[in-house]
Order: sequence, then C-alpha cells, then structure tokens
Amino acid sequence: TIQKLKSRLKETFFPDDPLRQFKGQPLGKKWILAAQYSFPILQWGPNYSFNLFKSDIVSGLTIASLAIPQGISYAKLASLPPIVGLYSSFVPPLVYAVLGSSRDLAVGPVSIASLILGSMLKQEVPPTNDPLLFLQLAFSSTFFAGLFQASLGFLRLGFIIDFLSKATLIGFMAGAAIIVSLQQLKSLLGITHFTKQMELVPVLSSVFHNTKEWSWQTVLMGFCFLVFLLLARHVSMKKPKLFWVSAGAPLASVILSTILVFAFKAQRHGISVIGKLQEGLNPPSWNMLHSHGSYLGLVVKTGLVTGIISLAEGIAVGRTFAALKNYQVDGNKEMMAIGLMNVIGSSTSCYVTTGAFSRSAVNHNAGAKTAVSNIIMPVTVMVTLLFLMPLFQYTPNVVLGAIIVTAVIGLIDIPAACQIWRIDKFDFVVMLCAFFGVTFVSVQDGLAIAVGISIFKILLQVTRPKTVVLGDIPGTDIFRNFHHYKEAMRIPGFLILSIEAPINFANTTYLKVRILRWIDEYETEEDTKRQSSIHFLILDLSAVSSIDTSGVSLLKDLKKALENTGAELVLVNPVGEVLEKLQRADDVRDVMSPDALYLTVGEAVAALSSTVKGRSSSHV
Repeated sequence: TIQKLKSRLKETFFPDDPLRQFKGQPLGKKWILAAQYSFPILQWGPNYSFNLFKSDIVSGLTIASLAIPQGISYAKLASLPPIVGLYSSFVPPLVYAVLGSSRDLAVGPVSIASLILGSMLKQEVPPTNDPLLFLQLAFSSTFFAGLFQASLGFLRLGFIIDFLSKATLIGFMAGAAIIVSLQQLKSLLGITHFTKQMELVPVLSSVFHNTKEWSWQTVLMGFCFLVFLLLARHVSMKKPKLFWVSAGAPLASVILSTILVFAFKAQRHGISVIGKLQEGLNPPSWNMLHSHGSYLGLVVKTGLVTGIISLAEGIAVGRTFAALKNYQVDGNKEMMAIGLMNVIGSSTSCYVTTGAFSRSAVNHNAGAKTAVSNIIMPVTVMVTLLFLMPLFQYTPNVVLGAIIVTAVIGLIDIPAACQIWRIDKFDFVVMLCAFFGVTFVSVQDGLAIAVGISIFKILLQVTRPKTVVLGDIPGTDIFRNFHHYKEAMRIPGFLILSIEAPINFANTTYLKVRILRWIDEYETEEDTKRQSSIHFLILDLSAVSSIDTSGVSLLKDLKKALENTGAELVLVNPVGEVLEKLQRADDVRDVMSPDALYLTVGEAVAALSSTVKGRSSSHV
C-alpha cells in the first residue's frame, strides 16, 4: 500500500521525474547537476561561443527597440508612472536569464497583466487621489504574484493553471484586447474627462458624451501612427523575414512623434505628452511593500489573479517556441523562475512581468540562440534609463495608445475561435462566456465565470460518464457504438454496454439508474418485437481506468438485480487496477465467476450464444 501510494504521488507531482539524472552519479557530479538544474544558465553557459553571441546581440537589440516603447505604454495602461515600465524591462529579464529554461522567451510587462493590475487596484484606490499608495499596492501585488507563482513551481502544483483551458484563454484574451483598446480611446481622441470604469458600455458612453473634448490634432496624429503600426505589423506577418519592420515600428513612431511635437510645440495645441521622466536605475522598493494592514486582502487577491494569468501566458509562450525549435521547457522550473523574477522585481520598483508573445516572436524571428538576448535587452534599457530619459519628455500619449492597440489586436484569434466551434460546442460556449464576461462585467469576473464553467464541464464528465450500446458489425466479431455505425446489429438475448469513464462514488448512482433504464428499454423493445428477453448484460470495461469501493458495490448490486430477472452479468476486459480491486472485493466470487469474465466482447458473445439458444428453445 505504501509503495502504491508513493508511486501515485510520484506520478501526480513528478511526472517528468526530475531526479532521474542523479541516479548512479558520483557525489561531485550530483552537486554539478543540482547547480545546473537550479540555474539553467550553467548548462549552456560553458559552451557559449562568439557565433551565438552575434545572433543574440542582434535579437537583444531588436526586442529592446520594441520593449522600450511597450514598457512605457503598458505602465500607463496599469495607471503607473511610465518610468516603472522601463524599470520592469531592466531587472526581471536579468533574473530570468539566470533561472529560466526557455531560449526564446522575452520577458517584460504585458498588456493583460497590466490591465488586470490597474483595474483591480483602481476599484479601491484611485491613482489620481493617492499615487504613492497606488504604487505601493502595485509593488505589493507583484510580490504576492511572484510568491504564488514560485510556490506553485516549488510544490509541483503547476497543474492548477491547466484549469485555464485553451477556450477560456482565447475568449479571455480577446475580451481583454477589446477592453485594452477601448481604454486607449482616451489617448487617441484626446479626452480629458474619461470614465474610470473598464467595461464596454461605460467606456463607449464616456466617449460619446464627451465629444466636445475630442481634439482633431490628437485624432489625426493617432490615426496616422495607428495605420503606420498596423501596416508594419501586416508586412511582418506576411513576410516573417521582415520581422524587424514591426519590431522597429513602435520605437520609430515614438522618435518621429516626439520630434514632431517638439518642432511644432504641439503640446500647446491639445496634444498631451508624457512629461519629464526620472533618470537613473531602479530605486529599491522593499520598504514600500504592504504585508499587513487594511489593503492586504486587496494586494493578495490582485497578486493571485495577475500571477495566474501572467504565468499561464508566459508558460504557453515558452512552450510554443520550444516546440518550434524542438527542445523542452520545464513548466515547474519556469514557474519558479517567473515567480522569483517578480519577487525580486517587487523590491526593485518593478510590477508584474512575464514572457510576452509579441516580444518573444520578435526574439525568435531575430534568431535568438540563448537567454543572452534577455541580457542584451536590459543592458540597452539601462543605457536608456541613465542617459536617454530627457528625450521622452515630449513623447505624445496618443502614440503610446496606438502602440498598445497594435500590440493587443493580435490577441483576438478568430481562426482559433472558429476551430473551437467546429470541434466542441461546449468549449465555444465557455469561450463566449469568458469574452462577454470580460467585456460587459469585469476582467476578473469574466475570468472567474469561464473557469467556473470549465470546472462544471469537468464535473459533468465525471458525474455523468458516457455509456453506449454496442452492436456487432456483420461478418466480424467487432462490436461498436450503434450511433456511430449504422450497420451494427444487436445480438438477440444480449445487452452489450460500454462504460467510457472511471467508476467512482460520484457517478455510481447515475450509472445504476442509466443501466437499469437500458435494460427496461431493451425488454420493452423485445416485447414489442416478440423476441427473446435479455439473458446476459455484458459490460465492456476496457475504457474504465479505475474503480473505487462504490463502483465495486455498483457491480454487485447490478448482478443481484439481474439475477432476480433470470439474467446474468458478464464483464469484459477489466484493466489492471479494476481487475485487482474486483478480485480483492470478490471473496465469494459473486461478481467475477470464471464463466462471467472475458477478454473481448466477441469472445463473450461466442461463448454464451449456445446458452442463449438453449434457454430460448426451452422457453418455447
């Protein structure tokens, strides 16, 4: 029993068996392997070459050109000072380069996590009323997000994020993209009095109730740069070799718009600008973390939600590019790397970061070979923080809004939604619930609704397992589902059922009721046709991977119910664990008698057909 429990726990929490590489190794080698396992940089670092560096420096500089304008934009999306976005593009990538196992993941702030962080904190503390407190809560939420992420990886509980199904994520991302884009209407139209709510209806209401605040200069500039950025994105999508076009377009937009604003003094004509930004590297912020007080519940909740979403996004992106290059990404190590990255980031004036799809795609297309690109990028950001900050003083907010819209529009995946509709209608409903929940209710409620429906689907599959009637395909001894094979025929005197799920306490009542109903329907149909009644109920258990005590009791109850009607229960192909438990429970052979256990349905029918004929003739 202890051995089986140990095996089950190992398969649950260590399916990848991370300790197998230590078996049979000398003590010194084990220490080296342990260091390499904890710090993946030690695996590839000793073999690093100048040829690899040439590729990594190109990709690092390329993603830096994208990360700098996106960092500033996403910080504003989270209602944080723009400089915090650059801080978050400096320290976290350095930490990930040491701890992460993905070669292509480009780390930094992302739109969805920025949106969630800002919207959840704004419900309690408006950033305009107390910007310092809002900043403290953002750093504290980042700390708890990182703590939660690292704990999931350390405790091997990564399967928890699997409850965010593909359908849920597609719907959630699309809804969040709509919300993020609508929030940019404030910048793109030049509106000063904009709603603090995030949902679709209040935002559109605010836009059309404040038409007098629209600035034609801002609208014109926003439209021109938005078209430019979308065209650059389209070119790079059509021709992946021109990845640098979309990668450099945001920085080119920032530079060009800043020059235009400065040259024409556009800030005096209704175009709002970022303003002066603080120079220097990340200041320490551990003294700003809230680990107690009235806002503790808020930062823990915000950290939990942003932590799960950013973790799911980061791991999904890492696995996507790992599959393209045919290498493995350790999910639990990634959780610890991303978690520790955010914990350290929260102490160095950074907010929630993860692997961003847009930057990672650019990193991949630019030819990144190792995580050194995640070192080149923050070095470039460091130079910007130390020497180039005054250049951003006249950068217009409208261009930052256009950059955000261009970045998030790729999150709306219509082909994936169409594929979900073709494959699974229930998953499509889950996707729609996530989408409409985010757009009309709130970001966190939309996510909760979608996850709740997904869990309900799982519970439904557990408590209402699929049972089908099997029939013989003429000329063979193969038995298949009647609904799938129109030519399948019933065998007189036999009711053959297949149970296609584990049998446990959650579904035994349903299975008993359903099987007895099959029997009643069979008897009614045979009476109508004036044919023989049921003599054998054959249960095909090939798809039953496990059974518990309630399941064993179900089979005993069915056997007794059938004996009262003169019929017999026959079991076919119970697999290892099921067979073992039935043998242990069957002391008096009241379920598993030798003549009621067969390897295939065809074998059972062939062996028992003579019995049915004998009973039918004696009945006549």
